[in-house]
Amino acid sequence: MTIEIGNLIPDLIVATTQNEALKLRDLKGKNVVLYFYPKDNTPGCTTEGQNFRDAYKAFQDANTEILGVSRESIRTHQNFINKQEFPFDLISDPDEILCKAMDVMKEKNMYGKTYIGIERSTFIFDKSGKLVHEVRKVKVKGHVEAILSAVQEL
Repeated sequence: MTIEIGNLIPDLIVATTQNEALKLRDLKGKNVVLYFYPKDNTPGCTTEGQNFRDAYKAFQDANTEILGVSRESIRTHQNFINKQEFPFDLISDPDEILCKAMDVMKEKNMYGKTYIGIERSTFIFDKSGKLVHEVRKVKVKGHVEAILSAVQEL
């Protein structure tokens, strides 16, 4: 199952830092930004999260909820939130169910070793729950500003 523009947000129940079981389809009524990142407390992932944190009020003003997703545990996510003072929730996806539904698990290469990991990606769902915008192979610099601009146009 791969999601495409126009598809509804996956009908999954996910584990989050503030709500042990969140049904993604229950988020209807607000725009939703799902951003996938490889690992808590790494430089690029920290910067991306901080950028979303710093723009959080503007996203809220645009009726938009932000949710970060990676494979780390709830405990690791909670430590990351506390350290960085993120005002939004993080989703723990250790079994890669949401990651696979959004097709973000990709082959990567680091130091000559090949492995499967999360490709930094962001998805915007409108208030009806439909996917309206996606960015894959995200470059952190300028990304949050572009996503904010996209949700402000909804």
